[in-house]
Amino acid sequence: MTLLLIQQLTDTAKHLADTANHAVTTAAAPAEELRFGDLLIKGGWVMIPIGILAVLGLVIFFERYFTIRKASRDESNLMVQVRSSIHSGNLESAIAICRNNNTPLGRMLQKGLLRIGRPIKDIEGAIENVGKLEVSKLEKNIGILGIVAGIAPMFGFLGTIAGVIKIFYDISKTDNISMGVISGGLYVKMVTSAAGLFVGIVAYVCYHILNMMVDKVILKLETDAIEFIDLLEEPSK
Repeated sequence: MTLLLIQQLTDTAKHLADTANHAVTTAAAPAEELRFGDLLIKGGWVMIPIGILAVLGLVIFFERYFTIRKASRDESNLMVQVRSSIHSGNLESAIAICRNNNTPLGRMLQKGLLRIGRPIKDIEGAIENVGKLEVSKLEKNIGILGIVAGIAPMFGFLGTIAGVIKIFYDISKTDNISMGVISGGLYVKMVTSAAGLFVGIVAYVCYHILNMMVDKVILKLETDAIEFIDLLEEPSK
């Protein structure tokens, strides 16, 4: 009888030890990793328009960036050549130099050279009109970046709200108000808000970078245009 009791106690102690070891092993097991790609997929259909907006914003930014950068290159050599041709009285040469230059400044100076012989006000007006046209070309599609910056976060919030509605709808149907059900669905739906905000912030920054680049080009064109007008007025001084 005593031996049987000891055997039962030994078996019970062994079972408790195995249970404790299993619990420790389970607690020590690493949690499932949260993968970025899986989150994007779980974000739902709203991630599709957000992704399209992200691609559209990047394409517009890089296309405009290189276009504006090309237009903002140093054209001091052009002004030197035009000045030299005008001083030598070779107007046709100056026009040819501007035509071959194929830059916003070159087209502005060419229009002004073609108006030589008319009042200075007419020449200034012609140069100003060409300058406005060139600036509008540089600003093409930049406004779309502003739109992307505005609506991308809205799409993100829309996805989150739609997800929250679905979570509470499922709770109303299953009558399961456990924190695991709520948090498990909510953290996934918050991905759309994060993605929308990220795309919106990047588009906002890119939008203002391009606008600052355009402003620098405008300042440079205005400076060169004033220098050109002064050049035309030199003989009459």
